Amino acid sequence: MDRVTKAEELFKSGYNCSQSVIGAVCEDLGYDFDTAVKVAEGFGGGMGRMRLTCGAVSGMVMAVGMLLSSGKADNDTRAVVYAKVKDLADKFKAENGTITCSELLGLEQSKEYNATPDARTAEYYKKRPCVELVKECVQIIEDELL
Repeated sequence: MDRVTKAEELFKSGYNCSQSVIGAVCEDLGYDFDTAVKVAEGFGGGMGRMRLTCGAVSGMVMAVGMLLSSGKADNDTRAVVYAKVKDLADKFKAENGTITCSELLGLEQSKEYNATPDARTAEYYKKRPCVELVKECVQIIEDELL
């Protein structure tokens, strides 16, 4: 199965946007699936469902770090990682106008917070662009990193 299809299937099986992106590519980057989706879980819903940075974009950013970072505390790879993050975010933004979850979903930032994810129903998939955004982020990773 190709990575884009895998990401779509992960999302449709209940993984969040961030988990679906990193879960589709983690093994290609040398990381196990279970660890990757655990690390990514909090980034779904625009970071803990706060509707900030798109979770799919966050998954894409994780892939950049997994591939390009030295993992050291010094700055030996930081500028390279940051520049690639900016480049990929710009590609996503050029296609979608924003990297902000609430804007992508057409929602206003609410002062009220609800941590409970929406049920994954047929109506959910009709009104949410998330599965397409997940697929797009995986395609960007393939085009730019793999």
